[in-house]
Amino acid sequence: MNISRIDLADAASPERLVLEILKHEPQLAIPVPIEELCLRLDILEIVPLTTDGYEGGLLTSADKFNGTILFNEASPRERRRFTIAHELGHFLMPSHVPSAEGRFLCKLQDMRALKGGESDRRLKMEVEANRFASQLLMPPPKFRVDVAVGNDPDIRQLSAIAKKYDVSKEAAGRAYVKFREEPVAIVVTQNGKVLRDYRDSLKFPQLSVPTGAMVPAHSLLLRRKHEIGVPSEIDETDAGVWLHVERGRQAAPLFEQVLLQRQGFALIMLSREAASGDDDEADEEAEMTSAQRLKRRLYPDR
Repeated sequence: MNISRIDLADAASPERLVLEILKHEPQLAIPVPIEELCLRLDILEIVPLTTDGYEGGLLTSADKFNGTILFNEASPRERRRFTIAHELGHFLMPSHVPSAEGRFLCKLQDMRALKGGESDRRLKMEVEANRFASQLLMPPPKFRVDVAVGNDPDIRQLSAIAKKYDVSKEAAGRAYVKFREEPVAIVVTQNGKVLRDYRDSLKFPQLSVPTGAMVPAHSLLLRRKHEIGVPSEIDETDAGVWLHVERGRQAAPLFEQVLLQRQGFALIMLSREAASGDDDEADEEAEMTSAQRLKRRLYPDR
């Protein structure tokens, strides 16, 4: 590895920084050797964090001559890798200035921040650091190819990709929904409650189930038994279970898949066919409620 910070002198945005890193390290291995890369870019050491309540941190001077990256050693390895990449982003972006104490301290929710307005400078920096970490650990030119493999969106494919890039399934899922051609949403739940969801808003509509609400009773998570760590089969689900469907419209098919995890967590993948849209023609079920349509499809003989 031959890259140095001089090679990144003209880069300021997360995307441009990653582009320059890939330009100077075209043979960068997958999974990306993030610690080795940090040391090449003037990070002196990567050490466990001793301050409770934080996922990562960066100690550096105002001129950012060099720095020390901190990580929560209690976190899984995949999450630690993302944290280290996130802190490297803070270090490399010229506009990211540490506080008066000369340090960034980042909580777990900072690592999940995806949107931040110009009015909240701190949040904006966290969002940019996350974009940098995601694209660095899952370089788009390679990630896009891996995501395109396979017939249908599938949690098994997502799990394999996460393993290949050595990132968490949730981090891989955030990138997966952007690069997969079909409209895909990833819903993170714990004990049946929706914690957060990831989707490309240009391809996948907003869910009708808000954060903090319980998973719908007719969702695949609740209507079937699942084994921890074993992805379910992909099942067609009434679109009205997860989406707003106007009365009189025939919603495009919605497919659902579940991966039950430890401690009550579960990933739910929702997907639709590429370029599918709702059929404007009212059908024979138009006057039924979503629950009635689902019951009719599940029990056609009744």
